[in-house]
Amino acid sequence: MAYDIARIRSLFPSLESGWAHFDGPGGTQTPRAVGDAVASVLTGPLSNRGAVGESEVRAEAAVHGFRLAAADLLGAHPGGIVHGRSATQLVYDFSRHLSGDWGAGDEVVVTRLDHDANVRPWVQAAAHVGATVRWADFDPETGELSTDAVTALLSERTRLVAVTAASNLIGTIPDVPAIAAAAHQVGALVFVDGVHYTAHELPDVAELGSDFFVCSPYKFLGPHCGVLAARPDLLETIMPDKLLPATNVVPERFEFGTLPYELLAGVTAAVDVLAGLDSDAAGAGSSRRDRLVASYAALHEHEAGLRARLEEGIAAFGGVTVWSRAARRTPTLLATFAGHAASDVSRSLAAGRVLAPSSSFYAIEASRRLGLGDAGGLRVGLAPYTDAADVERLLGGLAGALAS
Repeated sequence: MAYDIARIRSLFPSLESGWAHFDGPGGTQTPRAVGDAVASVLTGPLSNRGAVGESEVRAEAAVHGFRLAAADLLGAHPGGIVHGRSATQLVYDFSRHLSGDWGAGDEVVVTRLDHDANVRPWVQAAAHVGATVRWADFDPETGELSTDAVTALLSERTRLVAVTAASNLIGTIPDVPAIAAAAHQVGALVFVDGVHYTAHELPDVAELGSDFFVCSPYKFLGPHCGVLAARPDLLETIMPDKLLPATNVVPERFEFGTLPYELLAGVTAAVDVLAGLDSDAAGAGSSRRDRLVASYAALHEHEAGLRARLEEGIAAFGGVTVWSRAARRTPTLLATFAGHAASDVSRSLAAGRVLAPSSSFYAIEASRRLGLGDAGGLRVGLAPYTDAADVERLLGGLAGALAS
């Protein structure tokens, strides 16, 4: 296992700006290889997909490459990979697709831990058809969403359970496989928000038990778009509204209009960068999934060390409350400060070219449940390019902000 942070940082031109970025949960910096892939497809011969001209073949290759890369990353079937403008858009689309046969008496389970993108579309879809929403709560003292908190709400009328694989606000990683197994026992579908999870843990959609899994490539080094993974046979049972001449083939039937081929190529390049984080994993004959497994293991070890130093340093400050407390969590910390607004601390850090924003970050239910209202707190997130010097700059900036 070899995680050469200097080599990895050299892949990101934006780091030459001198900023220390702790805003990865909102969107990571982009490697040069991703930008090059986008530019190459966009400026080379390019047409609508086909098999005749070079420009058509290049468009077809971009789509095919994207589905293979996303499938390798998510442990999914390439025939079940759907592109969307964003994860939010994909959840809204599928909330409409799936709720078409719901009615009064049917039930949907959502959690207060989730980003609103995996809450509001289901709440609104249920309201449109007269279905009932059941809310699963988490423990604000521990940050844990227990399996029992979700499974206690299940019944034979449950049609869908929407749950996050990792909280984008406080990093909590619930036991999604156990939740999914219980949901499937009552015949419910499971829709997993993997946006924050995929940036830190290598997904396997079958092991998670998800029927639908969404993520956002720009949270893991890629361009701004969304990806949904589902079994092709499950997608075959869903018929979306679409244009008459549009294909009925899965997964294309869920992708409306011409695809952004350049962004698809960017996603493929991002997955390849992730697969190369562990420089020892590039052995001859190893599959991209094998390289991803090794690279995520190296990333996990790297981030664990930085998180330990970060938590140790923050614990030395008086008047700081860290809300990220779950036993299993991503390297993402939410903090508030006695006598200091989180927004003021964020601005103070920015004066030293350290970026750690403050907000509820669209996890509005979680922020309110923690007693932080709509303002939330300061969120500090690690990314593959974060190094020890970045962490020390953050801790130094916090010391200055809290002493002022």
